Amino acid sequence: MKYIYFFGKNSGKITTVDPYILGNKGGQLANLSKFNLPVPSGFTISTQICNQYLKNNYKHEKSFEKEFDSALAKLEGMTGKRFNDPDNPLLVSVRSGSSVSMPGMMDTILNVGLNDKTVYGIGNKYNNLRFALDCYRRLISMFAGTVFGVDKELFGHLLDSTKKRSKVEFDYQLNVSQLEEIISKFKNIFHEKCKIEFPQDIHKQLVLARNAVFKSWFNTRAVEYRKIYRIPSNSGTACNIQQMVFGNLDQKSGTGVGFTRNVATGKNAIYGEFLLCAQGEDVVAGTRTPLPLTELRQILPKVYNELISITKSLERSFKNVQDFEFTVESGQLYFLQTRNAKRSGIAAIKIAVDMVNEGLITKKDAVKMIDKDHIESVLHPIFDQNIKKKSKAITKGLSASPGAASGVIALTSEKAVQLSKKCGVILVRPETSAEDITGMKASYGILTARGGYTSHAAVVARGMGKPAVVGCNDLSVHNGIATIKNSNKTYELKEGDEISIDGTTGEVYIGRIPTTNILKSKGSNTDLKKYLDTIMSFIDEFRKMTVKANADTPEDLAAAVELGAEGVG
Repeated sequence: MKYIYFFGKNSGKITTVDPYILGNKGGQLANLSKFNLPVPSGFTISTQICNQYLKNNYKHEKSFEKEFDSALAKLEGMTGKRFNDPDNPLLVSVRSGSSVSMPGMMDTILNVGLNDKTVYGIGNKYNNLRFALDCYRRLISMFAGTVFGVDKELFGHLLDSTKKRSKVEFDYQLNVSQLEEIISKFKNIFHEKCKIEFPQDIHKQLVLARNAVFKSWFNTRAVEYRKIYRIPSNSGTACNIQQMVFGNLDQKSGTGVGFTRNVATGKNAIYGEFLLCAQGEDVVAGTRTPLPLTELRQILPKVYNELISITKSLERSFKNVQDFEFTVESGQLYFLQTRNAKRSGIAAIKIAVDMVNEGLITKKDAVKMIDKDHIESVLHPIFDQNIKKKSKAITKGLSASPGAASGVIALTSEKAVQLSKKCGVILVRPETSAEDITGMKASYGILTARGGYTSHAAVVARGMGKPAVVGCNDLSVHNGIATIKNSNKTYELKEGDEISIDGTTGEVYIGRIPTTNILKSKGSNTDLKKYLDTIMSFIDEFRKMTVKANADTPEDLAAAVELGAEGVG
């Protein structure tokens, strides 16, 4: 039986794109390769191996290990680089990928293949030792966290203290001697917490990383995510081994995430974010505030134009809005992922109708793009505009996920779950990570100090249909206090205080603002009502059931009529 499938340049004939074999990520990498798009070479280990490994007490069959070693040799031939070669080393990323997209819930390790020798080989090859050392410190911290469960904050605090002491703001401003000092201290943390030295055996590194990705199928956040979205636990994850391309190489390098349309509003315009001199996790982690993707047009115009051309073709090919990830290495664009984008209910309805009007999809396709949660989320609360006009926003962030919510502040996910049993909650965090999934599920809305439209908080909130305001620069969360400091006043808020957030405008208010819904609102939602009526008319063309309401009051009956009920049951 075949367990490993290649993609990218020189990969040969693509034999399957089935996500149940390759996972969603591996299947789309295969698709991108079929379209001859710039994809770094690599291979996907099928979901079957994950299930076998987990059922077999975390052991692989000898036949698979033999196939795996052969695949590594083939990848070396495809790339012209070799593992553990001190002069021209091959570095890879090791990434998860289930059949159904689970953003951020499982694990990734970048820069696998670095040790005390190859780090200087990479530095010499690119004539940039600072960059090579930056990759090495990233590997040590990611490897410790993913393979051995070491708290990533231990490395983050040390990195932050070094930057503060060195009087620099960003990682890429650290020099060679500072990075060498950080690496030495990272190794000490690794040894203290893992009880072994950081692995210098490259093959051992790769095998441990590969197996950790399979084990992440059953980490707490992934299990919780599957419960929330009713994803079968027996489907497993694939594992993608892919040649590294380096967004942190120089000032003509970077990484970004984007969408072919606005997945918050449905507007037909590419949008997203990118960071110069960064690697992929920097964008979604929210630790640096990224730049709008449109600014890439001024910084790297050739890359921007190529990006626009490719992403338009992706939408035509997949007939759906795409969420894509890319890296630029010294002005060369590479695609690392594409998938059907999660979107808000408002965006889902608008996009489906617009794509029909553009001739991209049929009405039946449009109906298939909409699920009940999209319709339901459009009917979720928005602020009563008459009362909102009398309130004054104390700050404003990025409008990451539409809708409105009021509730008491919770500063941790654990507290959000606890408070949600008594009242509505707004989760307030510096930024969210995959570990916050239960708190986000328990909350009415999310507010973060850092992050952009493609940050973890934004993506997950949209998928859950919850309002979110992110990248609120006036906000800081420290020692149990959420401080909002604008040009006029400083507000210190503690857990239990009430706030209101508007995910459509990005505004934040002190206290509780009453909410209404689109059916009762006036003015600005006229277009959305038209889109909702249109998608419901599409559904009417294909449905085979009569829909009646269970209405006990005149108000229930009025709402039922407005929503198109054909009688009372």
